[in-house]
Parts: sequence; structure tokens; C-alpha cells
Amino acid sequence: MEMMLELLPSEYESQEINRLTLAYFVVCGLDILGALDRIDKDQVARWVLSFYSRSGTVEPGNCQFYGFHGSRTSQYPLDKQDLSFNASHLASTYCALAILKIIGYDFSNLDSNSISLSMKNLQQPDGSFIPIHFGAERDLRFVYCAAAISSMLNDWCGMDKEKATDYIIKCQSYDGGFGLVPGSESHGGATYCAVAALQLMGYIKANYISRSTGSSVVNVAALLEWALQRQAADGGFQGRPNKASDTCYAFWVVGVLRILGADQFLDKDALRSFLLSCQSEYGGFTKFPGSPPPDLYHSYYGLAAFSLLGEPGLAQLQVELGITALSGALT
Repeated sequence: MEMMLELLPSEYESQEINRLTLAYFVVCGLDILGALDRIDKDQVARWVLSFYSRSGTVEPGNCQFYGFHGSRTSQYPLDKQDLSFNASHLASTYCALAILKIIGYDFSNLDSNSISLSMKNLQQPDGSFIPIHFGAERDLRFVYCAAAISSMLNDWCGMDKEKATDYIIKCQSYDGGFGLVPGSESHGGATYCAVAALQLMGYIKANYISRSTGSSVVNVAALLEWALQRQAADGGFQGRPNKASDTCYAFWVVGVLRILGADQFLDKDALRSFLLSCQSEYGGFTKFPGSPPPDLYHSYYGLAAFSLLGEPGLAQLQVELGITALSGALT
């Protein structure tokens, strides 16, 4: 992780548009490892803030979103250096705020109200969110990003929680899991986004199954059955039925079980063995055992999964925000 903070391999050139996301994996990974002392926090803060779209006054009806850009190339149009150009993105804004939260940046230095108010422009009539103001796909990933942003800023004026919840409910499939959009196949990542967003919005309480009340906005019994069935014979977790186990789903699906208070029902020893089989001799984690060199995405989620398993020496996660519990407590 420390090596990746300074220099990324050439294979990441195609991910230039996602520079903040890649930085999120690195900084969050170092935080889980208890190694934030190895980075210059002020330098990281300055770098993250260089992607910030400062708006001034949010004008009603202009449809703009004033958050963070994902990279340098998304800050300016290709034909001219138009400083009014804005391509702020919900996912990039989530990653930026998560990084700033981790390093202890004072959010009062941000125009957080403009971020929240302008985020309203991205919510659609059905409750879903598009990630960028000039149009894109809409699905549960961006509902989650909106909820996480609102939670970190402690400002929910940017989303209609009831509409967002109605959309999430429509995404629950017949088998208990959630698809990215209504009517689509259940998927581990989409299910995490749904459940984590519901908890952040207050519609699912922490450790749900240990509570006396059985009421919920979603079918929790079917959800639990679907999630527990995702642990495969090799101990790992799959994102969908009949798919190979994958390092990242050890976080996405176990994260759902942790939020619901049901992670005691999984085989933790088997999962730990699977994750160790994905650890590379070069450091980091691969997607599958014996697959090509490790990557940032699976390395971070491998560490996050080990944190959820209570591995000694790793920081505890605030699973619904995807950052450590200590970071989540900062203001």
C-alpha cells in the first residue's frame, strides 16, 4: 500500500479518471494497517482538495453538483480551459470525503452545505441517483454514495430519504438479495450498497437480528438466507450464485452480515484460509487464488475483510461507511 501511494504501475493508466478512488484504496488500506504515520497528511489533504469544485452560491434549477472531480482530466473540457466546467462525481466525492475523514481534516473548511444542496440535483423522481449532473446510469451504487456523503457531512438536506428507500425496496429480488436496479439479478456489491444505505439513513438498526422487533422495510429473512448461501465450498464468498469466490465479496457480503448482526453464522476459519490463499508474495491480494498480480481494489477489500474477521493488529471498520471506526468518529 505504501508503495502504491508514491507510484502506480503502468496498468493503472486506464484508471486515470478514478484517481481519487485509487487513493481511497491506498489511504484506507494504510489506515486499517495502522500505518497512517507513513504519509504526509497535509500533503494528502492538499492533493484531495485540488479536485474540489468550489461553487460559491448554489443556484436553484441549474442542475449542477458541486463535489469532487475524479481526476485532472475530468476538471476541464477537451476543447478549452473553461474554469466554469464542472464534472463533479458522486463516487469521487464519497472517496474524497472518506480520505479527508481518515486523515482528520476539519470539514468546517469545506462548503459542505453547497455539496449537500447541489446533490439534490442528482436525485431522480424514482428516488435513485445519477452520479454526475449531465447524465449517466442510475443505480444503488449512487444511492449509497449519497447516503454516505450525507452521513459524513452530517447533513441530509441533499437527499429525499423516503424516495431513496422506496427505490432500494424495489431493488430487492425474489431471492432476498438486491440488484443494482429494480428487476436485475441479486449481486453482492449491490446488496451491500442497499443495506449500508438503509442503515445510514436509519431504516435498519445495527445488529438487527438481536433486537426484539421483527419489522423492517425489506425482507430481512430472505436477505440473510441469500447472503449466507454466498459462502462457497472453498470458504470464500461469491457475488452471485454459481460464480467463483472473489476476495472483494468477502467484504461486500460479510459486511451485510455484520450490519445485520449475523456474521457469527459464517465459517470464519474457512474464509480466513481463502483470503490467505489470495495473498500475493509481492504484497496485497489477488482476485482469486493463483490469479495475476495483486491490485489495489482487491488488496483493500482483502484487508477490509480481515478487519471484519477481527484479525489482530488491524483497525476495526465502521462497515457501513467503508472507513475505520476511529475515522468515522472524527469531525
